[in-house]
Amino acid sequence: MENFIVSARKYRPATFDMVVGQDSITNTLKNAIKNKHLTQAYLFCGPRGVGKTTCARIFAKTINCINLKEDAEACDKCESCMSFNTLRSFNIHELDAASNNKVEDIRSLNDQVRIPPQIGKYSIYIIDEVHMLSSSAFNAFLKTLEEPPSHAIFILATTEKHKIIPTILSRCQIFDFNRIRIEDIVTRLQFVAKNESVIAEEEALHIIAQKADGALRDALSIFDQIVSLCGKKIGYKDVIDNLNVLDYEYYFKSVEAALKGDVSAVLMTFNEILENGFDGHNFVAGLNSHLRDLLVSKDESTIRLLEATPAVKQRYLEQAGKCSVDFLYRALETGSSCDVSYKGSKNPRLHVELSLIRLCRIIEESGEATEKKKPEEKQLSGPAPLPSKSEIIRQAEEQGKKYSTSRDISSGKHVPVIEKSSRTVSIKEVISEKEKPEKTPEKAIGNPDITYSRVKKMEFSGSAFNTVWTEFVDSLKGEGTRIMSMFKSIQPEVEDEHTIRIHLSNAAQKDLFVQNYKPKLIGFLENKFVVSELDIETSVDLAETNELLYTDEQKYNYLQAKYPVLKDIKKAFNLDIS
Repeated sequence: MENFIVSARKYRPATFDMVVGQDSITNTLKNAIKNKHLTQAYLFCGPRGVGKTTCARIFAKTINCINLKEDAEACDKCESCMSFNTLRSFNIHELDAASNNKVEDIRSLNDQVRIPPQIGKYSIYIIDEVHMLSSSAFNAFLKTLEEPPSHAIFILATTEKHKIIPTILSRCQIFDFNRIRIEDIVTRLQFVAKNESVIAEEEALHIIAQKADGALRDALSIFDQIVSLCGKKIGYKDVIDNLNVLDYEYYFKSVEAALKGDVSAVLMTFNEILENGFDGHNFVAGLNSHLRDLLVSKDESTIRLLEATPAVKQRYLEQAGKCSVDFLYRALETGSSCDVSYKGSKNPRLHVELSLIRLCRIIEESGEATEKKKPEEKQLSGPAPLPSKSEIIRQAEEQGKKYSTSRDISSGKHVPVIEKSSRTVSIKEVISEKEKPEKTPEKAIGNPDITYSRVKKMEFSGSAFNTVWTEFVDSLKGEGTRIMSMFKSIQPEVEDEHTIRIHLSNAAQKDLFVQNYKPKLIGFLENKFVVSELDIETSVDLAETNELLYTDEQKYNYLQAKYPVLKDIKKAFNLDIS
């Protein structure tokens, strides 16, 4: 029986050109070899399964190649390349730092570095998972890494660069490997499937690439697993069943029902998902990703961010055409809120169902908001244009006549009978009626964006002012108990028809009134009375001032003079006076 070799090993790249998704790194390494700019230490870091160790081995083989090609690739024919390919090279040494992480292991490595190579120019030492070395082992390795023999080159590989001490990082050329794009993984899987005589649907390979999360080795392992299940023919349904992946059809159905406001359909779809054994949180995360894909499909400049097959992209474009950008924004907000608070919910199913109901209500609520805005749009429009002379005459005639119906006795039909109005209507009245501005909502106290309604104003008098003052104080109920107490204690005095004097208890009340409430009071009075150039003067009642009411700043200055240490405490803790 022939031994089975997993695809990750069988199709491991043997040259730089075969490395997938790391073109910038492989081109840099090839130029370094071609120009003979080789340093003593390299650090390859990045996620798992992206080609760190593979590139380290190709780099080590190419450095010692005797008959190097013009494109800086190994020839695979010289003695050095042949010995490397058959795993009998004495110039390339691999060390697993996870199991050799002690000081003694590094000391043994330091002694081994002194031995020159038998074939070729360099001895290459590949140390995998170098972040697993202990602190003492790192320190023992520093001197050798900085000043190794001229024939020694170190290639360190790690998935956790942040765990390596800075003194090691400063002695290496660092290469950060990227996650491999889904398109590149799909292309590589198609190559492997063709060589293995496996017929695979593109959507099936796309799901495998998404599941691998940027790691080509994981994608090849999943591919072998699916082939073991399905044989030589891989379909989309087989992949999602084997990998326990939720079919994107559920997301399309959910959004379609939400656009129609069909709550029942959305809830039944979610129930079917739960009955099939899928987790509600995974559904919420997948639905958010689906909404994000719909959003990027709305614009041609962002459509490239959608990672899907051409057939699936077309479906996204069709559904995105039915969704407004406002709907997608609000749907993403709802979904993100559900995702964040899912784990804290004691009833996760109800939590998701409520979010789905909100999703269905978005279209209806946005329609209600549009209807509510229509009257406001009318307020923002300018004054109506004056009517023409013929229009004025026509309206005058209509206002001066009434039409009623009366039964013609002879014919039995209803005929219009014109009754003259009891009063005459002048053209001047029609024009004045047209020029009257439309009423606008009453202005809120202190809000300059809202205008007062044009109501009939009163003549200014002392008794009328007292009534209006009471109304003004009542309008301040939302300002708090302290403000209400202050205004109820104030006794305003009308000095003349243009001046009102407000008597306050202390200087703090005066500052508060002048800065925050004097403009509000003036606007309130001008809206109530027919008066111009109204002035409000303030004064502090000396009798009440003798009660020694101080502001916060006065109290602080008094205490600081008595206890100077307060100044240092205020500065040290960055405290406020109030």
